Amino acid sequence: MTSVAQILKSKPNQSVYTVTASECVYDAIKLMAEKHIGALVVTDGDSIAGIITERDYARKVVLKDRSSKVTPVRDIMTRAVRFVRPDQSSEECMALMTEYRMRHLPVLDHERLVGMISIGDLVKNIIEEQEFTIQQLEHYITGERA
Repeated sequence: MTSVAQILKSKPNQSVYTVTASECVYDAIKLMAEKHIGALVVTDGDSIAGIITERDYARKVVLKDRSSKVTPVRDIMTRAVRFVRPDQSSEECMALMTEYRMRHLPVLDHERLVGMISIGDLVKNIIEEQEFTIQQLEHYITGERA
């Protein structure tokens, strides 16, 4: 079973992008678009204040006909942030994401933000594990050594 730390190491870009609660939603969405990501951690100094996602934007700005250029992130962010630790398994992440219907999990190590895991990261990992298992079974069936 793969750990969150292993998944983070396999990511080509391990940067975690953040915004502050006082920034406008437009700037947050612009940053997500530039970095090709779907969520940002909202910080207050060294603390995590929340998370803002594309889903938050769609439901709390677009559908409510608000202006993203004047609406602060604090007005639409999700305040109750679920997170994982580097030693947790990909299975635990998938269970959390499924249960709470979310697509992004910040990774905290001793209260410090060290990464972000997305549903895409987990699916990629599952596919890689399945491909490896299939390859090993094929070698076993044909009697070849890997």
